[in-house]
Amino acid sequence: MDASVLAEVSGSTAAIGYGLAAIGPGIGVGLVFAAYIQSTARQPESSRMTLPYVWIGFAVIEALALLGIAFGFIWQGTLS
Repeated sequence: MDASVLAEVSGSTAAIGYGLAAIGPGIGVGLVFAAYIQSTARQPESSRMTLPYVWIGFAVIEALALLGIAFGFIWQGTLS
């Protein structure tokens, strides 16, 4: 086979970038919930006090992930 045929890429490679961009929020959500589990294991009586902060952190991380995906589409030019 010719080397040019093996290296040919067709279509948009932006989908690869969007998939890789999901790694960051995935790690962030994992860290937020891991910290909550650790804090609850160390001091169980504070679980009700720290739970709202967990949901706020989760919401901020997911909002930033959705904004990243939206800006990716905008900068690509598909939503203009």
